[in-house]
Amino acid sequence: MKRALERIGTRALRKLDPEVAHGLALRALHTPLAPLPGPVTSPRLRMTLAGMDLPNPLGLAAGFDKNATAIAPLGRAGFGWIEVGAATPLPQPGNPKPRLFRLTEDAAAINRFGFNNDGMDAIAARLAKRPGGVPVGLNLGANKDSANRAEDFARVLHHCAPHIDFATVNVSSPNTEKLRDLQGPMALAALLDGVMQVRGNVPVFLKIAPDLTDQDLADIAKVAEDARVAAIIATNTTLDRDGLRSPHAHEKGGLSGAPLFEKSTRVLAKLHSLTKVPLIGVGGIATARDAYAKIRAGASAVQLYTGLVYGGLSLAARIAEGLDVHVQQDGFQSVTEAVGTEASDWL
Repeated sequence: MKRALERIGTRALRKLDPEVAHGLALRALHTPLAPLPGPVTSPRLRMTLAGMDLPNPLGLAAGFDKNATAIAPLGRAGFGWIEVGAATPLPQPGNPKPRLFRLTEDAAAINRFGFNNDGMDAIAARLAKRPGGVPVGLNLGANKDSANRAEDFARVLHHCAPHIDFATVNVSSPNTEKLRDLQGPMALAALLDGVMQVRGNVPVFLKIAPDLTDQDLADIAKVAEDARVAAIIATNTTLDRDGLRSPHAHEKGGLSGAPLFEKSTRVLAKLHSLTKVPLIGVGGIATARDAYAKIRAGASAVQLYTGLVYGGLSLAARIAEGLDVHVQQDGFQSVTEAVGTEASDWL
């Protein structure tokens, strides 16, 4: 019954402005109608990532719950871990609206939000009150008009560290001018050094763009290893527009969803050949088979976001349950045994 109601609700939301629909979806999580089966787990799915015990490897990517307003219900939606944010030191409104576009024909989305969020003070206060359950991390961002963007990442982490299980340095959003310049090896090394000095015991992840050359990836892998980054998230949204059919295809911003799957998975496999740093696969996951392909390409864990727009919140539990089936069918005792077993197929 709930699944039928969810399908009706998802179709209704897709008739609304995408940003309005997203806000309504977040509020709906606090109602009895939300599909909240609890974290999906099994002996095959349980794993450890950066010292965190996860009931399953499927995480919620940053951006869905920017302001940490729905942590409690999201922790019961089937995910094994959750990432909120991005948070910046000061509140900021982000870019002018409209800034989110639904590309239904491509099962995709384009956003140019520009790190709109309530700021680290408000977000830290909510994180401090979050219930126990699955691990929760925070995506770190920089204010658009900051005089020192690299310092902003350290400020947010220092302020929020007591309330989170991990933090992600996000230098890969295409929607803040020149932010991706911080992916260069010298700038990235300096930024990570500042973050690592204030992290305490919080594991630090690094989120990268898909629009990188092989040399860029090699440089980033080396910097991440030297900085003792706990994991690399591959990847954020792309600026590529090849093959899109939607009339919104040429809107400015980052593209996510199905068209990103192959590009992001190839980056993932390349990184698997370059580094021993654990990898997190994100980009274009819409089914359990997609998630499993990321794992076999080199991901220790995966994240989901745009797929929820088209599959509804129950997609999280369905993907986690499907992952368990794939792992069992292939004869693995644990999902970790499958990591990277088909990485060479993507090279």
